[in-house]
Amino acid sequence: MITMKSRKRKLVENILLTDYNKYYRMVLSCVHSREDALDIVQSGALKAIGSCGSLKKEEFAGTWIYRIMMNEMYRFLDKTKESSVDTVEETGVEEAYGDIELRQAIELLPLKDKVIIELRFFEDMALESIAEITGEPLSTVKSRLYRSLKKLRLTLE
Repeated sequence: MITMKSRKRKLVENILLTDYNKYYRMVLSCVHSREDALDIVQSGALKAIGSCGSLKKEEFAGTWIYRIMMNEMYRFLDKTKESSVDTVEETGVEEAYGDIELRQAIELLPLKDKVIIELRFFEDMALESIAEITGEPLSTVKSRLYRSLKKLRLTLE
């Protein structure tokens, strides 16, 4: 007999296997280090599997996992700010983007705006899903998106 928790665990594991590269690309674009991105995604995957029992609605498992990954990334970034380690490795980021000027312009955006741009255009997510992942109201996500697009347009001109 398959229990609810084992069904949720299997679902979470399948999503992690299917979307692992998406999570990695998202985190890599913010932390700029392959090793750190791999550590963050691995830590997020372990947390998702370990807490799969708390998943309320299975149809939102994908956004639930994205949110865990984002929280892990934010925790890592906060920790590196506290320890004043400013070594940034730039290798590999170009793989996620075809246009270096665009990547550089995106790098100039605040982290929360950058995440919305990444999820919307590089991961092709709906704005509703982005709002769920970021924990912000849909109207805030839309405002950030349009403001960020305007900043990018100005930067690239």
